[in-house]
Amino acid sequence: MLWDIDQTLIDLRGAGRGWYQRVLEEVTGVAMTEMPDFFGRTERAITAEVLTRHGIEPTEELIRKMWAALTAVSELALPELAKRGLALPGAAAALAGVAAAGGAVQSLVTGNLREIAWHKLSAFGLHTHLDFEIGGYGDLSANRPDLVAYAVDRAHAALGRPFEPASVIVVGDTPHDIDAARAHGAVAVGVATGRFDSEALREAGAQVVLRDLSDTKLVLSAVFG
Repeated sequence: MLWDIDQTLIDLRGAGRGWYQRVLEEVTGVAMTEMPDFFGRTERAITAEVLTRHGIEPTEELIRKMWAALTAVSELALPELAKRGLALPGAAAALAGVAAAGGAVQSLVTGNLREIAWHKLSAFGLHTHLDFEIGGYGDLSANRPDLVAYAVDRAHAALGRPFEPASVIVVGDTPHDIDAARAHGAVAVGVATGRFDSEALREAGAQVVLRDLSDTKLVLSAVFG
C-alpha cells in the first residue's frame, strides 16, 4: 500500500511554498516571483520548473543544492510543523488499522524527498507503520508513475516476493496519484481532502474514492476488499 503525504495524510498549509521561496534566494541569490503548481507533482519536476521560471538553468548540480537546502529548512521547521499544520481526519487510525489487520506492507509514493517525507510525517507521529526504505520519492523522476514502479521493485527486492499489479494500492488526493496507479495496473484510491473533489478523482480513474480517511472501516475495505 503506497500512500501520498500532502493533502492525503497531512495538511501543512502551504509550508512548502515558503521553503522554496527561502531556498531559491539562499542558493541562487534570486528572489522568487513565480510559483509553479505543486499538487501531485514530484520534487524533481517542481525544482526544475522553479529554476527555469526564474531564468536559471536547472542543472543536476544546482537541483541537488536546492534539495539539500530544502531538507535543511524542513529539518529546522520540524519542531513547529505540528503547530502550523495538522494530520488529516482519520490518517493515524487508517495507518494503524491497516497495520493491525496484517497482510499489507505500507510505504510511500510521494513527490517529497525522502528526508522531507520523514520530517513531515514524524512531526505528527504518522511514520511508525510505514517502511521508508521501499518508497518512491520525488528525487527519482519528474514523471510520477516512475515512483510507483520504483517502490514496487524495491518492495520485491526487500521482501523477496513479487507483487502483482492488482495487489498494489496507491492512495492519493490528486489525478496525478490516480494516473500513476493506473499506469501500472494498481488499484487507485482517491481521497478528496485536497484541491480535487470526489467527482474529479473518479473522472481521473480512481476505482475507490473516499471523502476522507475518517471511516477506518471504509479504508480497510478499500485495501482488503
